[in-house]
Amino acid sequence: MASVAASGLLGWWCVRLETVNPVSRTPLTLPLVTAKVDEHRYLVSMLGQGAKWVRNVRAAKGAAVIAVGWRHPVRLLEVPVEFRAPILKAYLQRAPGARPHIPVDKDAPVVDFEAIAADFPVFEVAAVL
Repeated sequence: MASVAASGLLGWWCVRLETVNPVSRTPLTLPLVTAKVDEHRYLVSMLGQGAKWVRNVRAAKGAAVIAVGWRHPVRLLEVPVEFRAPILKAYLQRAPGARPHIPVDKDAPVVDFEAIAADFPVFEVAAVL
């Protein structure tokens, strides 16, 4: 799936994220579905705060690479909790594989996502470096 995501065939709907472990310098590559809200693109951790890629992005102060057709060095900015709810809802609409991990129905009102927003990190794909 990471190869398909990186190929660009799915556009920015599904991308390959490349991060590096800050201690071991081991690369981590995985496919992620993006959420799009108001023309901004976001990455969501469906596994919550403990996801390895989240730790790596935070340690790298947002520096990462997204492959979609070709590799794009990017800056990922963590979205404050109070702004995550509509992004989480948009993400669940687009990522059926995430639904078992996020305890709110994809069709629930945005207010229901506010209660769980702190548990699921969201990063805006802010800039191609």
